[in-house]
Amino acid sequence: MIRMRLAATLGLALLLTACGNLHQREALDFGGDPAAWQAHRQTVEPITDWTLQGKLGLRSLRESGSGTLYWLQQKDAYDIRLSGPLGRGATRIAGDQQGVTLEIAGQPSLSATSAEELVEEQIGWRLPVDNLLWWVRGLPAPNSPSRLQLDTDSRLARLTQAGWVIEYSRYQQVDGVTLPQRMQLSGHDVLLTLVVTQWEPDLR
Repeated sequence: MIRMRLAATLGLALLLTACGNLHQREALDFGGDPAAWQAHRQTVEPITDWTLQGKLGLRSLRESGSGTLYWLQQKDAYDIRLSGPLGRGATRIAGDQQGVTLEIAGQPSLSATSAEELVEEQIGWRLPVDNLLWWVRGLPAPNSPSRLQLDTDSRLARLTQAGWVIEYSRYQQVDGVTLPQRMQLSGHDVLLTLVVTQWEPDLR
């Protein structure tokens, strides 16, 4: 009986610790196991360097289209390249903590402090680059409140944050790490669908 009580107490303590480990700005709605979510998070969060290729679809009040995406991430520096109708031709978004530069084929390059505002101003729709650095890994960004729903494997199924709803419908195993393969972002009169065709995380 004492052992059973001790096991129950330890189990409750672990559960409370897992819930307590949720970032202060996060709220877990339902689904999944908080402890398993934290274990998954700890394998993904350290990945700060990667190369990603995929297809990006867009629907907005003004237009719709699709194109390809190439994304090189090295710590805080990123180099995102879009091709196809959604980028008005070849488009490059490069930035770090100091600012961002937008290059569109046939036009002079522009610089700003916010990638999201610059893209919206020049292309006409929002691409939440700063938060995407987290969302593309299946994690909530730490800079604003978020609501999480987990799937049966305790990974993100739905995330609500910064005026966006992100739904994850498919994951893939890459070198022993589980990363999103298909996700949809809706908000600000835009629906973006990202399908990752190749993940190359740097796991060193």
